[in-house]
Amino acid sequence: MKLMFASDLHGSLPATARVLELFAQQGADWLILLGDLLNHGPRNALPDGYQPAQVAEQLNRYAHKIIAVRGNCDSEVDQMLLSFPMDAPWQQVLWQKRRLFLTHGHLYHPSALPPLSAGDVLAYGHTHLPQAQRCGEIYCFNPGSVSLPKGGFPASYGMLEDQTLRVVTLYGGEVVAEAALTH
Repeated sequence: MKLMFASDLHGSLPATARVLELFAQQGADWLILLGDLLNHGPRNALPDGYQPAQVAEQLNRYAHKIIAVRGNCDSEVDQMLLSFPMDAPWQQVLWQKRRLFLTHGHLYHPSALPPLSAGDVLAYGHTHLPQAQRCGEIYCFNPGSVSLPKGGFPASYGMLEDQTLRVVTLYGGEVVAEAALTH
Protein backbone atom coordinates (compact mmCIF):
# COMPACT_ATOMS: atom_id res chain seq x y z
CA MET A 1 0.00 0.00 0.00
CA LYS A 2 1.17 3.52 -0.81
CA LEU A 3 0.11 6.53 1.29
CA MET A 4 0.47 10.20 0.36
CA PHE A 5 0.52 12.91 3.05
CA ALA A 6 -0.14 16.63 2.68
CA SER A 7 -0.48 19.30 5.31
CA ASP A 8 -1.17 22.98 5.63
CA LEU A 9 -2.91 23.63 2.31
CA HIS A 10 -4.32 26.83 3.85
CA GLY A 11 -6.83 27.35 1.02
CA SER A 12 -4.26 27.53 -1.79
CA LEU A 13 -5.91 26.34 -4.99
CA PRO A 14 -2.66 25.95 -7.00
CA ALA A 15 -1.04 23.92 -4.20
CA THR A 16 -4.14 21.74 -3.85
CA ALA A 17 -4.33 21.16 -7.60
CA ARG A 18 -0.67 20.09 -7.57
CA VAL A 19 -1.24 17.73 -4.62
CA LEU A 20 -4.16 16.09 -6.40
CA GLU A 21 -2.19 15.83 -9.64
CA LEU A 22 0.68 14.11 -7.79
CA PHE A 23 -1.76 11.88 -5.91
CA ALA A 24 -3.03 10.57 -9.25
CA GLN A 25 0.49 10.27 -10.73
CA GLN A 26 1.92 8.48 -7.68
CA GLY A 27 -0.85 5.89 -7.69
CA ALA A 28 -1.23 6.28 -3.93
CA ASP A 29 -4.03 4.35 -2.26
CA TRP A 30 -4.95 7.06 0.26
CA LEU A 31 -4.40 10.79 0.65
CA ILE A 32 -3.85 11.72 4.27
CA LEU A 33 -4.46 15.40 5.04
CA LEU A 34 -2.90 16.60 8.28
CA GLY A 35 -4.99 19.71 8.86
CA ASP A 36 -5.22 23.41 8.04
CA LEU A 37 -7.02 22.68 4.81
CA LEU A 38 -9.08 25.76 3.89
CA ASN A 39 -8.12 28.79 5.98
CA HIS A 40 -4.83 30.67 6.16
CA GLY A 41 -5.10 31.61 9.84
CA PRO A 42 -4.38 35.00 11.41
CA ARG A 43 -0.62 34.43 11.78
CA ASN A 44 -0.03 33.44 8.14
CA ALA A 45 0.11 35.51 5.00
CA LEU A 46 -2.45 34.74 2.34
CA PRO A 47 -1.10 31.86 0.26
CA ASP A 48 -0.84 32.03 -3.51
CA GLY A 49 -4.24 31.43 -5.10
CA TYR A 50 -6.22 31.62 -1.85
CA GLN A 51 -9.62 30.19 -2.81
CA PRO A 52 -10.89 28.00 0.04
CA ALA A 53 -14.30 27.21 -1.49
CA GLN A 54 -12.66 25.97 -4.69
CA VAL A 55 -10.12 23.98 -2.66
CA ALA A 56 -13.04 22.25 -0.92
CA GLU A 57 -14.61 21.45 -4.30
CA GLN A 58 -11.35 19.94 -5.57
CA LEU A 59 -10.80 17.86 -2.43
CA ASN A 60 -14.40 16.62 -2.42
CA ARG A 61 -13.75 14.88 -5.75
CA TYR A 62 -11.38 12.58 -3.84
CA ALA A 63 -13.46 12.28 -0.66
CA HIS A 64 -13.55 8.46 -0.91
CA LYS A 65 -9.71 8.39 -0.82
CA ILE A 66 -9.06 10.98 1.92
CA ILE A 67 -8.32 10.51 5.61
CA ALA A 68 -8.10 13.89 7.35
CA VAL A 69 -7.60 15.50 10.75
CA ARG A 70 -8.48 18.95 11.99
CA GLY A 71 -5.82 21.62 12.23
CA ASN A 72 -5.74 24.70 14.42
CA CYS A 73 -6.98 26.87 11.51
CA ASP A 74 -9.84 24.51 10.60
CA SER A 75 -13.38 25.14 11.84
CA GLU A 76 -16.87 23.67 11.89
CA VAL A 77 -17.75 25.92 8.96
CA ASP A 78 -14.96 24.28 6.94
CA GLN A 79 -16.45 20.86 7.67
CA MET A 80 -19.72 22.06 6.15
CA LEU A 81 -17.93 22.53 2.80
CA LEU A 82 -16.16 19.17 2.85
CA SER A 83 -17.76 15.83 2.07
CA PHE A 84 -15.21 13.84 4.09
CA PRO A 85 -14.74 14.03 7.86
CA MET A 86 -11.96 16.30 9.06
CA ASP A 87 -13.10 17.48 12.47
CA ALA A 88 -11.27 14.91 14.62
CA PRO A 89 -8.04 16.22 16.18
CA TRP A 90 -6.33 12.88 15.53
CA GLN A 91 -6.81 9.53 13.85
CA GLN A 92 -5.01 6.23 14.13
CA VAL A 93 -4.34 3.95 11.19
CA LEU A 94 -2.83 0.48 11.35
CA TRP A 95 -0.24 -0.09 8.67
CA GLN A 96 1.80 -3.28 8.39
CA LYS A 97 2.01 -3.98 12.15
CA ARG A 98 2.56 -0.29 12.95
CA ARG A 99 0.31 2.41 14.22
CA LEU A 100 0.31 5.69 12.34
CA PHE A 101 -0.86 8.41 14.70
CA LEU A 102 -2.20 11.20 12.47
CA THR A 103 -2.56 14.67 13.94
CA HIS A 104 -2.05 18.28 12.95
CA GLY A 105 0.70 18.95 15.46
CA HIS A 106 -0.69 21.72 17.63
CA LEU A 107 -1.88 19.25 20.32
CA TYR A 108 0.41 16.27 19.80
CA HIS A 109 3.94 16.66 18.43
CA PRO A 110 7.46 15.36 19.16
CA SER A 111 7.60 17.34 22.43
CA ALA A 112 4.08 16.27 23.50
CA LEU A 113 3.67 12.68 22.36
CA PRO A 114 0.56 10.56 22.57
CA PRO A 115 1.06 7.03 23.93
CA LEU A 116 2.94 5.19 21.17
CA SER A 117 4.75 1.88 20.91
CA ALA A 118 8.22 1.26 19.53
CA GLY A 119 8.16 1.50 15.75
CA ASP A 120 4.99 3.60 15.57
CA VAL A 121 4.86 6.76 13.44
CA LEU A 122 3.76 10.20 14.60
CA ALA A 123 2.58 11.95 11.41
CA TYR A 124 1.92 15.64 11.95
CA GLY A 125 2.00 19.02 10.23
CA HIS A 126 1.58 22.48 11.80
CA THR A 127 5.25 23.56 11.82
CA HIS A 128 5.48 23.70 8.02
CA LEU A 129 8.92 22.08 8.40
CA PRO A 130 9.68 18.73 6.76
CA GLN A 131 10.85 15.84 8.94
CA ALA A 132 11.33 12.11 8.47
CA GLN A 133 13.49 10.58 11.17
CA ARG A 134 13.65 8.18 14.03
CA CYS A 135 12.94 9.92 17.34
CA GLY A 136 13.93 7.47 20.05
CA GLU A 137 11.75 4.40 19.61
CA ILE A 138 9.23 6.03 17.24
CA TYR A 139 9.36 7.83 13.91
CA CYS A 140 8.52 11.51 13.49
CA PHE A 141 7.11 12.42 10.09
CA ASN A 142 6.08 15.88 8.92
CA PRO A 143 5.44 16.40 5.20
CA GLY A 144 6.04 20.14 5.51
CA SER A 145 3.58 22.55 3.93
CA VAL A 146 2.32 22.52 0.35
CA SER A 147 1.36 26.20 0.45
CA LEU A 148 3.35 28.13 3.06
CA PRO A 149 6.68 26.36 3.65
CA LYS A 150 8.96 27.69 6.37
CA GLY A 151 12.62 27.45 7.34
CA GLY A 152 13.83 28.02 3.79
CA PHE A 153 12.39 24.70 2.64
CA PRO A 154 10.38 24.39 -0.58
CA ALA A 155 6.74 23.33 -0.62
CA SER A 156 6.58 19.59 0.05
CA TYR A 157 4.43 16.52 0.64
CA GLY A 158 5.05 13.07 2.11
CA MET A 159 4.96 9.47 0.95
CA LEU A 160 4.98 6.17 2.81
CA GLU A 161 5.90 3.28 0.56
CA ASP A 162 8.08 0.18 0.82
CA GLN A 163 8.81 0.75 4.53
CA THR A 164 10.19 4.24 3.80
CA LEU A 165 8.92 7.65 4.84
CA ARG A 166 9.85 10.39 2.38
CA VAL A 167 9.29 14.12 2.18
CA VAL A 168 9.37 15.25 -1.45
CA THR A 169 9.31 18.72 -3.00
CA LEU A 170 5.97 19.65 -4.53
CA TYR A 171 7.69 20.87 -7.68
CA GLY A 172 10.73 18.97 -8.88
CA GLY A 173 10.32 15.79 -6.86
CA GLU A 174 13.53 16.05 -4.85
CA VAL A 175 13.66 14.11 -1.57
CA VAL A 176 14.02 16.55 1.35
CA ALA A 177 13.96 14.01 4.18
CA GLU A 178 13.80 10.22 4.37
CA ALA A 179 13.66 7.50 7.01
CA ALA A 180 13.53 3.74 6.62
CA LEU A 181 11.16 1.99 9.02
CA THR A 182 13.45 -0.64 10.46
CA HIS A 183 11.70 -2.01 13.54
